[in-house]
Amino acid sequence: MKKLVMALGGSVLVPSLESNNIAAYVSVLKKIGSEHQVFVVVGGGGEARRYIGVARALGIDEATSDELGILVTRLNATLLIAALGDAAYPEVAESHTEAKVFAESKKIVVMGGITPGQTTDAVSAVLAERVQADLLVNVTSVPGIYSADPKKDPAAVRYDELTPQQLLGIIQNDRLNAGSNSIIDIVAAKVIERCSIPMLVIDGKSPENLLHALFQGSFTGTIVSETACRPLPL
Repeated sequence: MKKLVMALGGSVLVPSLESNNIAAYVSVLKKIGSEHQVFVVVGGGGEARRYIGVARALGIDEATSDELGILVTRLNATLLIAALGDAAYPEVAESHTEAKVFAESKKIVVMGGITPGQTTDAVSAVLAERVQADLLVNVTSVPGIYSADPKKDPAAVRYDELTPQQLLGIIQNDRLNAGSNSIIDIVAAKVIERCSIPMLVIDGKSPENLLHALFQGSFTGTIVSETACRPLPL
């Protein structure tokens, strides 16, 4: 049994409440959780950005806007836990220490954001380090890491493999505001560099992509690792 930490992007799981993909992910996460120890860090998605947008319009500071976003990530996490039923630990972990304690149950552990100024990417990277995960998976809305934003630049090139140092070079100029939704934030990238845990960045619009990647080693995405050895399939 291996330890997997998944950063499950809010734009994938809950782009909006009406168009959520929670049911589609439940069977996938149960399948993975039946064979491995799974930690899931849920993002805020479109609903979090709506709250943050209103907060900014009201002149509310970025730290407080971040707090609102964190509350939304925890609501999303609560929805996922309820949908997973007995397969998940019944509480949202509110710290990395709680996540480690909850994992003693051998059930799927779900958490959201923790600290203002820190995205759920960073939360998942630190959690991977704390639990000594075998793999960190960033499940997002694009199929990997690109040289530029592929939604804005049609000439952007997707990378199959990167070292942590190369990843830092790509994202070092990103700003970290409340509601930031860059592919990977710089805090997460620095943690990945120091702990040397491999990371897979994969398109999560179809939950089946995750199963194919983990169990068959078949995917379109980017592996970030210090070595040329791919950590997949499990």
